[in-house]
Amino acid sequence: MKNSGRIDSLISMLEKEPDDLFLNYALGLEYLNDPAKMSDAEKQFKQVLHLDKNYIAAYYQLGQLLGSLKRIEEALGFYTIGLEKAKEQKNNKAINEFGEAIFMLED
Repeated sequence: MKNSGRIDSLISMLEKEPDDLFLNYALGLEYLNDPAKMSDAEKQFKQVLHLDKNYIAAYYQLGQLLGSLKRIEEALGFYTIGLEKAKEQKNNKAINEFGEAIFMLED
């Protein structure tokens, strides 16, 4: 299935279950595959965080996206929050990933 087909499918599923975290997150990931859809990806990941402030993968994806757009301070903000959430969840893999991402942006 092409990217646009997956996007259409996810949008259709979200019409039935708008608060589904995974569907919202998956749609954000699909938007990342199209440079013209970066603002849609940003909105989608922010929607995930609106639904669940502890969904640490969305913080990471937002940091990655904003960093790639040279919005460094915003990216660092999402990475920093994600790092704190990862520490609260005792998620060592995520702690390391956020730490590395912050290091790379600050370097």
